[in-house]
Amino acid sequence: MTWNRRAVHIDRTAELQRWQDSGAVWQVITRSQHSVTVGLLRCDGGEEVDRFTSDDPGLLAFIGDRWSSAE
Repeated sequence: MTWNRRAVHIDRTAELQRWQDSGAVWQVITRSQHSVTVGLLRCDGGEEVDRFTSDDPGLLAFIGDRWSSAE
């Protein structure tokens, strides 16, 4: 069996908060009523370095109606 980092539980709310606090940018790529896909961008808001999809209620509440960390 191979290790899949996307299958490991990660506190995505804490990850976004750290990302934002370090000056980097996150952006909502897609959202539905029950999930969100978020892109993690470089500090200048340019290149996407990672992305994830989550249905965690805490993360959905943290993001709220925002489309990026710039809001």
